[in-house]
Amino acid sequence: MRMSESRATLALVYIALSVLLIITLFPIALLILNSLKPSTEIVQNPLLLPSQIRWDNFTRAWEDANFGRTLLNSAVLTGLTIILVCSTGSLTAYVLARRKIKTWKIITFYLLATTTAPIQLFLFPLYFGFARLGLINNPVAVAFIYTAVYSPFAIMLLRTYFLAVPRELEEAALIDGATHWQVFRRVYLPIVSPGILTVALIIGLYSWNEFLIATTFLQGQERLTAVVSFFLLSGQYSSDWGQIMAAALIIILPVVVLFILLQRRFIEGMAGGSVKG
Repeated sequence: MRMSESRATLALVYIALSVLLIITLFPIALLILNSLKPSTEIVQNPLLLPSQIRWDNFTRAWEDANFGRTLLNSAVLTGLTIILVCSTGSLTAYVLARRKIKTWKIITFYLLATTTAPIQLFLFPLYFGFARLGLINNPVAVAFIYTAVYSPFAIMLLRTYFLAVPRELEEAALIDGATHWQVFRRVYLPIVSPGILTVALIIGLYSWNEFLIATTFLQGQERLTAVVSFFLLSGQYSSDWGQIMAAALIIILPVVVLFILLQRRFIEGMAGGSVKG
């Protein structure tokens, strides 16, 4: 009786997972399908197979959106943001986790408030300040804005990983003569690396897909990101949906490939990581 119940439970679990998998993959499958179709067929019925495969949708999307340049811009901006957020966030999280801070409640409120505050509140003051400093169309300056926006989330998440590390490891290293910097770099960083990778993937995804800040501060044609150039493909009165679908697939492909390659480490990080000896 118990065997049959366990098999029924397992079957229900597999059915539920299959349904969730279909729901998750359906938009991607629909995107791939429509990226190979003429625009007229997409408008008529986006669920039908293409009568003819239009590979030129990808070539036209690549050329019209200048993806050779804009994808590189997005990669540079995303890379700078990841480096800044992970370096400053990990150092801050280490201090907040390992030092007794009397104003911790105030700091927590500040981090939560800045995490939930919409960027629109600061957009105009930031723009006028950056314009006066001559920092418009400067990817490094935009990376600092991203860092300020995403750091509170990264700090809150990374702090939980540092708290999970036994304090005895730090005490043993300090007794052996290690400095606090050496403890952080040689003891803590290897242990919390799954958490740092998790933060890097999440922040990278946010930065890669970010539109509002990028379109406000990066206005030159040579500075546009891939998401902004994708938005410009849509015309005011008509749109080539086959080309737009192909462009969308080009943008999400690097993210999907990266996640597939790092999915095991990402899942470890989301689960909280583990203490390694």
